[in-house]
Amino acid sequence: MQVQTIILGAGAAGMMCAAHAGADVLVLDHARNPGEKIRISGGGRCNFTNMYAAPENFLSQNPHFCKSALARYTQWDFIDLVGSHNIDWHEKTLGQLFCDGSSKQIVAMLRAEMERAGARLWLQTSLKNLRHDGSGFVLQVEREGTQHTLSCRNLVLATGGKSIPKMGATGLAYDIARQFGLTVTDTRPALVPFTFPEGRFKSLAGVSLPARLSNHRTSFDEALLFTHRGLSGPSVLQLSSYWREGETIHANLIPDLDLFALLRDQRQSEGRRDLTTELARHLPARLVEFLTPELGLKGRLADQSDTALRGLCDHLENWTLTPSGSEGYRTAEVTLGGIDTDGLSSRSMESKAVPGLYAIGEAVDVTGWLGGYNFQWAWSSAHAAGTAIARG
Repeated sequence: MQVQTIILGAGAAGMMCAAHAGADVLVLDHARNPGEKIRISGGGRCNFTNMYAAPENFLSQNPHFCKSALARYTQWDFIDLVGSHNIDWHEKTLGQLFCDGSSKQIVAMLRAEMERAGARLWLQTSLKNLRHDGSGFVLQVEREGTQHTLSCRNLVLATGGKSIPKMGATGLAYDIARQFGLTVTDTRPALVPFTFPEGRFKSLAGVSLPARLSNHRTSFDEALLFTHRGLSGPSVLQLSSYWREGETIHANLIPDLDLFALLRDQRQSEGRRDLTTELARHLPARLVEFLTPELGLKGRLADQSDTALRGLCDHLENWTLTPSGSEGYRTAEVTLGGIDTDGLSSRSMESKAVPGLYAIGEAVDVTGWLGGYNFQWAWSSAHAAGTAIARG
């Protein structure tokens, strides 16, 4: 069967691209349903973009690459699309936009846009072989036990990265890219919790507090969550994209609090109070109990000198930790790295060396922050490729 364009992957980027790629488009996916990562995202409400999405919210070996696509299809364009489908939404924190109802509304919207464009969708379809015959791409696929030979002029890689393998994620896009001579940068899990040895924070599992997580590259002010395995929460997930194995991180547990001044004042008026009791007014009690042996917390407030109080606050502002690792692709929200942008056109997402071969979304070496940025990259890069294909 001959078609103009085949898109591998019926996720956010693949479906969005199909809606813009013109006539005669076929989308292939091995899953039973399209948009499964959309469905589970944002606690089932899909954090579909961020009001503040800008190039500085993305990591890449070439930080300029994402600028063209993001500028030509912005978060406001996608918000308009959501509105045109009568999907109600709300902002949570830091510009994160979620559906009022269900993430399934975003999947249904993309399916409707595909149908409007005339794109076809084959699910439960596996790729068996792929080659280029000199004039186009030839694919051998299996669908419902039947073998099919497909050929196309344009092939779009929209299969994502390696994150969340239980949902079928693989490195297929990277394998195909390498097959056709494209470079793939080193990849690793990103937006992922940190692990620590021997259940170090097991007794604190479920405790959360505002914190500033940092390393020598950057810092993030958001919630920190202790888990049975280690550390999670938005601040940790954000920092994980900038962390390398073996490096230390620093946690400021009182980022917006002048605790030294508060303790010194309380020492004057409530000197008989236990130091740990007073700390528990400003930090979770279980965390104070956990830190008591490490910090040598004991005695009354009246017993604490300015030097001792300053030392305590300095420690709480710069708690140095060394993760043993991360939870890996199993729970990572995205894959950092991917198809090297040097081999792609920033305007069309087409391979510079192989005409008709495109790469979009998470498969490319462009990774967003937590908070809807990766979905925005999916929409923007897919629109760039789709409109380029439609123009011919």
